[in-house]
Amino acid sequence: MDKINAVITGIGAYVPDDILTNEDIEKLVDTSDEWITTRVGIKERRILKDKNLGVSYMGIQAVHELFEKTNTDPKSIECIICATSTGDYHFPNTASIIAYQTGCINAFAFDIQAACAGFVYGLECASNYIRSGQYKRILFVAGDKMTAITNYTDRTTCPLFGDGCGAVLLESTTEPYGLIDTILRTDGSGLPFLHMKAGGAIRMPSYETIDNLEHFVYQEGKAVFKRAVIDMANVAMELVERNGLKKDDVDWIVPHQANLRIVDAVIKNLGGDINRVMVNIQKYGNTSSATIPLCLWEWENKLKKGDYLLTAAFGAGYSWGSNLLKWGYDS
Repeated sequence: MDKINAVITGIGAYVPDDILTNEDIEKLVDTSDEWITTRVGIKERRILKDKNLGVSYMGIQAVHELFEKTNTDPKSIECIICATSTGDYHFPNTASIIAYQTGCINAFAFDIQAACAGFVYGLECASNYIRSGQYKRILFVAGDKMTAITNYTDRTTCPLFGDGCGAVLLESTTEPYGLIDTILRTDGSGLPFLHMKAGGAIRMPSYETIDNLEHFVYQEGKAVFKRAVIDMANVAMELVERNGLKKDDVDWIVPHQANLRIVDAVIKNLGGDINRVMVNIQKYGNTSSATIPLCLWEWENKLKKGDYLLTAAFGAGYSWGSNLLKWGYDS
């Protein structure tokens, strides 16, 4: 029997129209365009201004684009997985809302949460459903409304984040394409350095937590920076080596867009060619789980069937990982 694999056969994405520039942030906190650009490499980010819209809205737009591009019948989708840290509600899951609003009436749906590493975790999860042989067509959506949990009085974090969402269609194949291998890692000792202090069952919302601004991203940047650089590079290199490849065999490196200095340091540690690295952080900022699919979406017309792609991401948890893919189609 031929080996079954999962291959990406299409991608869609959505970023809001409204743009928050560094000049706009200068009016909110004590910072400057030069400071932000030099330290994180971001010039602007997209924001979903409407407070009544969330991740499901962006995911629905991304899925609509994907279905139109691939001429996909929504009823043919068997499962929808959504990777997000900023779901519309604590429950129900955001994937169920996306399924209903896009006409995927035959799909079961659920969310996963791996922070900024959500795409690399979710891609492995979705692919394994297909590899099992039980499912043939799965929709994987990854996105975050990071501006909903960004403190715009904190000069260290408010320049970092933007909103966006990507969606990929995964299908069954017996051809030698698709997700080749994945390595995922977790280190729970990272909790104190990157988390949201309140809003969960440990520290429920209260007047005190609101007054103390505890419902926003809390990050100790130096500690996170050091771990992200080392762990993203190590896991990506380990993945390349265990699949019998050399770094020059990789056609495209797709890193999580957290901070341009982190991206530069990871590429330096990998010894990769910067011309083969997807970088769009200057336009979108850190959109958490959406950064990698937004890169794939932007570079889709440059990808060729058979290209090797190497992803790498690091996020709260600490959670990090890397995927090795063999691209399955010419645009």
